[in-house]
Amino acid sequence: MSEPTSNHSILVVDDQMGVRRLLFEAFKEDGYEVRLAASGFEAISQVNSAPPQLILMDMKMPGMNGLEALREIKRINPDIAVIMMTAYGELEIVAEAMKLGVKEYITKPFDINELRELVGKVLSGEYVGQKDSWRSSSI
Repeated sequence: MSEPTSNHSILVVDDQMGVRRLLFEAFKEDGYEVRLAASGFEAISQVNSAPPQLILMDMKMPGMNGLEALREIKRINPDIAVIMMTAYGELEIVAEAMKLGVKEYITKPFDINELRELVGKVLSGEYVGQKDSWRSSSI
């Protein structure tokens, strides 16, 4: 994995403060610029004002779910890499997200080190493709 630099920005979108805080601390420690959004609406606003290189987005959020936010984000900027996070295994929703250009998806609870490795590969250009099966571990 290549060394992260401050020009790599990550937007973490999750309605759960604990998840946002965990990911903020982990990726800040790794040297990334990390911004947070508690909803799909906030994510879209941030993408409009300062697009990140990567978005880590929860699938299930109140108001605007991850798929709805993803559609709008990809309309605004189709080049932003997105990794979806989901706490439930609805394959048809994951399939729709993949069609919309999601790089990868992870299931909650997830292994933070595995997510760090995936983020590093996506941002460095080493990532090869979408996986075929669910990845799930525990924090």
